[in-house]
This record gives sequence, C-alpha cells and structure tokens, in this order.
Amino acid sequence: MKNLTLLFLMVFSLSCAQEKKVLNGETEWQKEMNADFKDATKSPLKEKDLKKFEGLDFYKFDSAYVVKATFKRTPDATPFKMKTTTERRPEYVQYAVVTFTLKGEEYSLNIYQNLGLMDKEGYEDYLFLPFLDNTNGNGSYAGGRYTEARIPEGDTLIIDFNTAYNPYCAYNEKYSCPIVPSENYLATEIKAGVKAFKK
Repeated sequence: MKNLTLLFLMVFSLSCAQEKKVLNGETEWQKEMNADFKDATKSPLKEKDLKKFEGLDFYKFDSAYVVKATFKRTPDATPFKMKTTTERRPEYVQYAVVTFTLKGEEYSLNIYQNLGLMDKEGYEDYLFLPFLDNTNGNGSYAGGRYTEARIPEGDTLIIDFNTAYNPYCAYNEKYSCPIVPSENYLATEIKAGVKAFKK
C-alpha cells in the first residue's frame, strides 16, 4: 500500500510538472518578455490566445544588432501629436537623432520622448525608438516595431535591436499604439527581437 501511494504521488507530481510548462528564452530579456506575456495581469494577449500561449517567437540573438550610435540632441524640435492606431494622439518630441553603422552601412533614426510620461516615476529619462525595416510583414510585425533607451550622459548610445518588440495592438486591437513615423524606416532587414505573432 505504501508503494502504491508513493507511485501515485510520483505520477501526480509528474503530470503537474508537465502542465506547468517552462517558458524558455535565449536571453534574460526574452525570458522576462515570455513571463510578462504569460501573466494575465500584464499580458496584452486576448483570453483565447493566453490559454494556449507557450512563448513568443524571437529571432536568434545576434550581437551584430547591438550598435553604438552617435546621439545628436535636437533641442529646438517642436512637440507634435503622434498618430496612433486609434483617435488618441499622445504628445511627443523628437529628442535626438541616432546614427549608427550596421553591417557596413550607415543609418539614422529619430528617437522620441513622450511628454505625457516625463513626470511619471521611472520615465524621466525614457526614450522611445520606433522603426520600420524590410522584415515587416515578412517575419516581423507588418506595422513595425519599437525599442527603448534612456537619455545618455554623453553623445553616444547603445541600441540593442535584439530587444525590439511588437506594439500591443499586434496582439489585441483594443490597444492604442503609436504608428511608426515613415522617416524611421531602415532600408535593411533587422533580424533581431520579436517576430510576428501567429494567432
């Protein structure tokens, strides 16, 4: 009888372990993203997608997409209302232009500050870097992706495209997402970060 109880407990714990799937990730950032998406209190996923969620699809980490950019501030830039996927128009300002070399070619992107977030704790030095590239609609989300940065003290900034993520509206149309400005198009493939979400 003792052996039978032990066997039952082993089978029960094994089945529980199988039900609790570990969400993998190649990097710490990927693991954190998967954990947030699995957490119903944080996840942008619809209920039906959350139930079957086993992890986001990422490009393989590639150090070639970690670039050192020159950071040229644009203090005279005029604030503007950024278009979103809804009627909402948050106020942004172009904070700087970042210029970097990727696989032998030079590129520039505008990097923005959300004026509505500046007074929020933890966002005082937050910068928003949305971009389009040639993987959009062919591997990555068609509407472009975002990455983030903090205002540097000097005139250089490290941009890690391996942390590029999809707008929340890629998962659920109830969200209002900034539309990537057309001037932030990179005429190359950024095979890094989060891939398109397969619903």
